[in-house]
Amino acid sequence: MKKFIVERKLPGAGNMSPEEVQAISKTSVDVIAGMDKPYSWVQSFVTDDKIYCIHIAESEEDIRAHSASGNFPIHTIEEIKIVIDPLNAG
Repeated sequence: MKKFIVERKLPGAGNMSPEEVQAISKTSVDVIAGMDKPYSWVQSFVTDDKIYCIHIAESEEDIRAHSASGNFPIHTIEEIKIVIDPLNAG
């Protein structure tokens, strides 16, 4: 399995209501439950006008299928090769 970061441009994303966040989250979870392959949505980070989502999947095509089924926009998909965090410091 590979880890991906997905950039979604969504004007006003940072102003979503709790109900909108819940609806988007539920849609994603429901789509994943209906997929017939291993797939995990790890978490998403929301800025003013974008959402960056971390997903674990077998391929970029699986990310695109999830997004199409959930009607989520995709602007970029990048495979994460290395994670750098405080644990790397030794």
